[in-house]
Amino acid sequence: MSSEMEDMDSEGPTIQELGTHFSGLLIHIQERLTILYRRIQKRVLQTAVLVCVLLLLLWVAIFLYGSFYYSFMPTANFITPVHFYYRTDCTSPHHSICSFPMANFSLRRNGKKQVMTYGQPYQITLELEMPESPANEQLGMFLVKMYCYSYEGQIIDTAARSTMLHYRSSLLQSLNTLMFSPLLMMGAAEQKQYILVELYSSYIDNSYKPTVGAVIEIHSQQVQIYKAQVYIHAHFSGIRYILYHFPMASAVVGVLSNFIFLSVLILISYLQVNLGGIWPNQQVGKWNKERQGRADIPEPTDQYERNIHPEDNSTVTKTHLLDASVMGPSDINAYSSGKMEESILDTEVEDNMETNGSRGLAEEQHVSEAQNEETYLKLRFLSEGLPDVSTDPTDKAYYRAGTCLSS
Repeated sequence: MSSEMEDMDSEGPTIQELGTHFSGLLIHIQERLTILYRRIQKRVLQTAVLVCVLLLLLWVAIFLYGSFYYSFMPTANFITPVHFYYRTDCTSPHHSICSFPMANFSLRRNGKKQVMTYGQPYQITLELEMPESPANEQLGMFLVKMYCYSYEGQIIDTAARSTMLHYRSSLLQSLNTLMFSPLLMMGAAEQKQYILVELYSSYIDNSYKPTVGAVIEIHSQQVQIYKAQVYIHAHFSGIRYILYHFPMASAVVGVLSNFIFLSVLILISYLQVNLGGIWPNQQVGKWNKERQGRADIPEPTDQYERNIHPEDNSTVTKTHLLDASVMGPSDINAYSSGKMEESILDTEVEDNMETNGSRGLAEEQHVSEAQNEETYLKLRFLSEGLPDVSTDPTDKAYYRAGTCLSS
């Protein structure tokens, strides 16, 4: 029995192993949840930033369209009341009005902004509210004139139109009065007519002499008027016609156009800053060309570093020259041929290093080479027991030739 239990214990995992495995699984799950939480947090933050940017772009697009509409669209409609005045100081007892009724009104909004835009055609209409009185019916046709003046008071343009009440027969007037008698008795309706007089069908303001006001005069002393108003309506064409008659569609198209343009502009800027441009292959090719151009420049070597101080080399050469000039024959024989060859080789190597190291010091290098050559000749002739080069007045070319023959 005990053996079977030992076999079962040996076959199955122990409690410690299970606990370790379970703790490792919990740690793994915790790490996964942490990574998932960070990803979700990052996504939420990116989404919030994206939504804020889109809202900002939408607000900017609406603001741009509103600014464009306000600056591009002129005043479409302008209504102003007209108050007539006349003289009453006449001597005739039969006429209470001694002059034609006249009215002066301004064509500036709030006294500052111009109502009519330069180059835009406008329709100017006078509306007269007149009663159906016997005096107006007997009046017949009468003339209405309008004078437009500038800031200096100069008359710019003049228009004259004739008008009258609409005709109604006595029978039609009786039937109309009988039908609307309850309303007439309660004051909800009146026996009057609205007369529209089109003074200008297409008035264009002059930019050199802008219209600041107008005067309306009615050429009749018996006319009876309740009130009068002037309507100024703009006749749009082209883009202004679309913006005025289709405002919602124009607003949607304008805002979407601005939004798309700003989005593309920000996207191009983002790609240019973070991803290395829209065409990365060209950017990489340009970078490789710059890198190859930099690689063509030789890097500083030990040979160049040794020639950084050419003055030291010339000093060393001068020291050897002085030493060779003061050495005697016994001292020269003490040197072995191997030592002298090594010094000669070192001198030649130093000459080559000075020649290849710095082109800007060419003059000093030539001087150093001449000195090294003279040192070589002195050492060679002294080693062979020949007279000193410095004391011999013979030309140096002779010793060069002799050296070549002896060698």
